[in-house]
Amino acid sequence: MTIKDPLLDLNIVTETSGFYQGFSKFVTVGSKISIGALILWAVTQPETAGQVLKAVRSSIDSNTGPWYMYVMAFYILVCFGLAIWPETGKIRLGGEGSSPEFSNFSWFSMMFGAGIGIGMLTYATGEPIYHFSNNPDVIMGNATASSADNVRAAMKWSFLHWGFSAWGCYAIVGLALAFFSYSRGLPLTIRSGLTPLFGRALEGPLGHIVDIVSVIATILGVSVTLGYGVSQFASGVYNITGMGWLMDVDGDPTKIAMIVSLVIVMIASTLSALSGVGKGIKWLSNINMGLSFFMLAFFLVFGSTLFALSALFVGLWDYVINLPMMILTVWSADGTGAENTANALAGWQGGWTIFYWAWWIAFAPFVGLFLARISKGRTIREYVLGAMIVPSIMCFVWFAFAGGTAIDLTLNGGAGDQITGAGLSSQLFAMINFMLSPTLATLMSVLIVILLMTYLVTSADSAVLIINTIAAAGDESPKGRIHIITWGIILTLVIAGLLLTKGDGLAAINTAMIIGALPFSVVMALMGIALVKALVRDGMRNAAKTSQTAEPAE
Repeated sequence: MTIKDPLLDLNIVTETSGFYQGFSKFVTVGSKISIGALILWAVTQPETAGQVLKAVRSSIDSNTGPWYMYVMAFYILVCFGLAIWPETGKIRLGGEGSSPEFSNFSWFSMMFGAGIGIGMLTYATGEPIYHFSNNPDVIMGNATASSADNVRAAMKWSFLHWGFSAWGCYAIVGLALAFFSYSRGLPLTIRSGLTPLFGRALEGPLGHIVDIVSVIATILGVSVTLGYGVSQFASGVYNITGMGWLMDVDGDPTKIAMIVSLVIVMIASTLSALSGVGKGIKWLSNINMGLSFFMLAFFLVFGSTLFALSALFVGLWDYVINLPMMILTVWSADGTGAENTANALAGWQGGWTIFYWAWWIAFAPFVGLFLARISKGRTIREYVLGAMIVPSIMCFVWFAFAGGTAIDLTLNGGAGDQITGAGLSSQLFAMINFMLSPTLATLMSVLIVILLMTYLVTSADSAVLIINTIAAAGDESPKGRIHIITWGIILTLVIAGLLLTKGDGLAAINTAMIIGALPFSVVMALMGIALVKALVRDGMRNAAKTSQTAEPAE
């Protein structure tokens, strides 16, 4: 059987002159119109927007839970399968003669900072504390809420959301794009990952729609991350300065505080994006990683070290052993609305796991394309190790030491509700305040705020650069400075508009993100299928060539 040669070029029409020179006008304008409509709706009809988003979120939670659960398992399976399989694991992204552009430290730093650095700072304390009081094991009666026997369950469920599933989302997109762009010479844009399935049809409207969906998902996914980040940033500044306008009576950052923080972050991010990956983003990422290791050292010295180490190893064991069950089990409500086990489990899974899966999927076009951009010259096995396993372990360590210390202080250290009673964005600072003297707590808060700022800027500037790359049909050069600035402004307006919706602004951002993630989850599944198909076909071609050139037997 003759196997067709792979597609080695994809002609994406870009403008040759004018304001959109070098950009796909269909993708750029289409994305701006779609996002602009969302901004206009959120700003002009905040109450209606809040109600509609809430209703849509409820519908998605009820009807798409199984899809999110099973498709996430598929992403993990594809990445690990390709890395473990001997023939595919040794394939080098970019060909045998290519070499990595960045050192291992810079590569990992940029990957981690763009991935979930901000969210980790927010949730590393808050999520284990929450699961310490409520998680599926507690709901099913297998553990007692807020007791010593629930620590390992709290860690297990926290690890679920920040482990292989999260990084598998990023890895599958990055792997597909790196392979098709650097090994086959296709443009570094999302549609290239689907060429084995749709071929040259991706040069037209189908490809434009795929890229527009990717841009929208990226903007909404990054909006969630930056929304939580600026909330914690405002909490940190309040912890340092005590300025009353930063916090409301419930102990949460005010909307004006988050808007001001957002503007500061986005100005810095846009300036960094203008410098490109090799300058501002690279150096900020290295600073991120250095400060992150310092924070880990702080918890190692001053935190509940033995308790955290126990939580880490026991939680990791439970996570690995129970991973198939945790990623494949779907809990459904019974439709009665009654307070029973079925509804409680479904509510927990919708509020935590489904939310996270949608968040990582919405973040995947940005992080995945960024990973592809910085991973040329790596083998598939090396890529999966660096993009899935190492970052997951880093998250596990963070959660064990930050979250484990918070649980130990609550359980055994006399913290009472000082940590658990604080808002999500303030719990890390509440723990620092309990652990240290006022002067040292202030100094540590300054360090955390600086780390938050660098993570926020790294994520935002990387996102702006990646959106610009998609709009420019995969052109990686930092072109169109005015377009970089424009995307920075658009991202700022999206977050600000959703923050200003009636009610909980962060909830509105979350819901918009979940809606935007749904279509891209389908694109990601198709990318996984396309990548496997391409690698299988390459193997068949190589086998056929070997057979044809083999010496005849004597």
